Amino acid sequence: MGHPFEIELEATLPASPDQVWEAIATGPGIDSWFMGRNEVEARTGGIAAMDTGGRREESVITAYEPGKHFATRTGTDEDGRFMAFEYLLEGREGGSTVLRVVHSGMLGDDWQDEYDALRRGWPFHLNTLREYLTHFPGRIAAPVFAVAMGSSGQAVRSALVRALALPDPVAVGARVQAEPAGLPALDGEVVWADDERFEIRTADGLYTFHHAPTGLALMFHHLFGPDTAGAEVAWQQWLTSLLG
Repeated sequence: MGHPFEIELEATLPASPDQVWEAIATGPGIDSWFMGRNEVEARTGGIAAMDTGGRREESVITAYEPGKHFATRTGTDEDGRFMAFEYLLEGREGGSTVLRVVHSGMLGDDWQDEYDALRRGWPFHLNTLREYLTHFPGRIAAPVFAVAMGSSGQAVRSALVRALALPDPVAVGARVQAEPAGLPALDGEVVWADDERFEIRTADGLYTFHHAPTGLALMFHHLFGPDTAGAEVAWQQWLTSLLG
């Protein structure tokens, strides 16, 4: 039996409605702060697609009003599951925008764990959007995705903390100066930290490291530098070697 859910959040962002629209309703914009590689067909009834690690998911665009309203909905599975996303934008004085996000749909039998993960994830994603609009406005990122398996969530977190020379516990505002093997140095600061993930902002990227209690490790990076060719392969090799 399916379980309906709805998550609603609001954020004030340091950008105009047009700038926020570019970030939430275009493929390159979504690539620069959310997850995976994205495509958006710019019309109501068009297709929005996300590819994460070779897994492609498509949605139908149910609302497309540039600068105001963007919404999508996946198809309904045999068990009734579906996901719907709605973004409502309102400009404010001073060039800022209030963004209201509504994520709703139907979850499966283990709905409680999935709902909790979604509820915890959205504040992080909106913070990443704010970081993008504040520090990389108008720029387009190359998305990097990597996945590997460790023995446990705590073991993965400990390995990441050591390899990235982070303070333990990881705290927002902490300086980062790390030299991950085979990769460019990271020189920046922690801009998000919770029990499941942390994010580092440098002059040319947003680097997210996520770990689940099962030991699953995920990386969602957004790289704005001039040389990003091969970055995804290199980060995948680094993560696999670290947890191997």
